[in-house]
Amino acid sequence: MASQAHPGPGEAAVISAYILIQTQVGGPARVAHEISTMRGVASAESVTGPYDVIVRAEAADLDELARLVVRGIQDVEGVTRTLTCPVVHL
Repeated sequence: MASQAHPGPGEAAVISAYILIQTQVGGPARVAHEISTMRGVASAESVTGPYDVIVRAEAADLDELARLVVRGIQDVEGVTRTLTCPVVHL
């Protein structure tokens, strides 16, 4: 896994996160496609396992990330649950 460089002087910090999504039966492909068009979404993929879709998102700050999840992703028809996992650089 590649590491993300820390921003230098004058560069804006970016928060990256993985958003794990559960959907109604039969919904993952449509949900992933709809979410992939949203601003701030780098990728949205249907997967197998306990979650149906995994999204990689980027935002300028935590508030922007929260708006994407609460006002964007959670409003998509068929989304039943989300789990947001911000990327940390230790």
